[in-house]
Amino acid sequence: MRPMKKILLGFASLIVILTLAGFFLPRHYAIARSIEISAPPEKIYPYIEDPREWAKWAVWNQRDLEMEITYAGAEKGEGARWSWKSRSQGDGGMVFVKAEAPRLIEYKLSFPEFNMTSDGKLELISSGATTKVTWTNEGDAGASPLARYSALLMDVIVGPDLEAGLKNIKALAEK
Repeated sequence: MRPMKKILLGFASLIVILTLAGFFLPRHYAIARSIEISAPPEKIYPYIEDPREWAKWAVWNQRDLEMEITYAGAEKGEGARWSWKSRSQGDGGMVFVKAEAPRLIEYKLSFPEFNMTSDGKLELISSGATTKVTWTNEGDAGASPLARYSALLMDVIVGPDLEAGLKNIKALAEK
């Protein structure tokens, strides 16, 4: 067998093996990050319950200062929604589906161009002079083996953004 034919056959075999292996990867992904903030929940909650406040701390907004944002629904809390168009961060939308002041915001996040949705929440738990803020996001990558590989990496890809956002909330709330 010629060397080039062996290389092509090996490459094709690798692609088949990786594709088949993708079907056995988990569909579900979950990301969670937490931070301790020296402020009461009542001081932190306004930054997370109002979509307009997210621009002050969410890293995605800070990466694209020209992001086009449209707000709809309730001004804050349950029913508040916004969508964005961004060259660098993608087009997407978020709606708050549950709000329990001053301790919880749950949301649904969507990126239509990637046919991707996820559920997330920011939870505030008071402990004396500090508040633990935990940000979680989870979703289903679907049946595609390629998407399942991306789900496998979601914590590495999105986790640092959650950490940076929490640090930004901390900086704002501790002023």
